Amino acid sequence: MALLISETPVRLREVVLRDKPDEMIAASPKATVPVLVQDDGAVIDESLAIMHWALDRHDPNGWLENQAAGDDLITEADVDFKGNLDRYKYPTRYDDVDPIVHRSAGLEFLMKLEKRLAANDQLLGNRASLADFAIFPFIRQFANNDRNWFDVQSLPALQNWLATHLESDLFTTAMTKYAQWKTGDTEPLFASDDAMT
Repeated sequence: MALLISETPVRLREVVLRDKPDEMIAASPKATVPVLVQDDGAVIDESLAIMHWALDRHDPNGWLENQAAGDDLITEADVDFKGNLDRYKYPTRYDDVDPIVHRSAGLEFLMKLEKRLAANDQLLGNRASLADFAIFPFIRQFANNDRNWFDVQSLPALQNWLATHLESDLFTTAMTKYAQWKTGDTEPLFASDDAMT
């Protein structure tokens, strides 16, 4: 979404993680997505770092304004909440994990966001910021793990915020499906249209 909003076109290689291309592993030995290879060969292989890279180039919607206010929230989402999300969503990948315990711990973070969103449309005020777009994908994953449970929680502001982002043109465009890339395939251009806001 940051690549789109910053109007930073990139050539896309859609990968299937169970069938990782050698080129991806060569670029980033940790072999996780996303991986951004710059024209000079420099590699960025963390989502938040890619967001910063794109927005530092061009930030037409001011996502980086008031960024310092969102840094702690993003860190909390990226570390503590993500840890609970992973154990809630994939409990068999860990030893002695009760997914419901981690769901409850995750709910505490959701309640913190609910308080913020009850006062404002977005996490840092009434305009969307980097914090909204860095945290939104984690909340989407958490909600989708058991949507029936999530939908009956008393989180009306958070649920509305999530629905608004899910229905946005920006998210819909970012989630466009592409065919799996194989060595030698053309790389489609992943770029914003001028109507994106």
